[in-house]
Amino acid sequence: MPTLRRRPAGFAGLAQIICGQQLSTASAGAIWGRLSAAFKPFDPHLVRRARSERLARLGLSAAKIKTLKNLAGELAHGRLDLDALTGASAEEAHKTLVTLPGIGPWTADLYLLFCLGHSDAWPVGDLALQESIRIGFELPARPTTAQMARLAEAWRPLRGAAAHLWWNYYRVIKGRDGVTIT
Repeated sequence: MPTLRRRPAGFAGLAQIICGQQLSTASAGAIWGRLSAAFKPFDPHLVRRARSERLARLGLSAAKIKTLKNLAGELAHGRLDLDALTGASAEEAHKTLVTLPGIGPWTADLYLLFCLGHSDAWPVGDLALQESIRIGFELPARPTTAQMARLAEAWRPLRGAAAHLWWNYYRVIKGRDGVTIT
């Protein structure tokens, strides 16, 4: 049975997605487990003040440390309000997130889907989605991001629901998850 993957909105939810950038689900889950256990409560002020060496020992790359510290700084200085994104359109929220260093379209779309519950977010660059669509449509190669965008137009305004279905299809055909789940 397909499941909807949800995470809490806010700093913790976005930080968890950042931990999963370009990693296997097992690696991302392990790093997130260490990071969230090291900071109780998981607060942007604590992460911002943490030494980079400490964060690296938890398994974070230099790029992810920089992204998390920048995100925490934006929140601490009031330049970013993640709560305000809850009421924003998917396009507006996406545009706000991708202006932040280290937050690309994939991260923004996963935040929209998993944390804010936007029904029309579609992460065109997600490899598990690309692979499941390649297999499902019997394509000779994984679709490009442009092809993914065109393909999903028919599923508007429920591309997010389609993503969940395709991820579940991936899980079934590959016997593993394509995105981080907790």
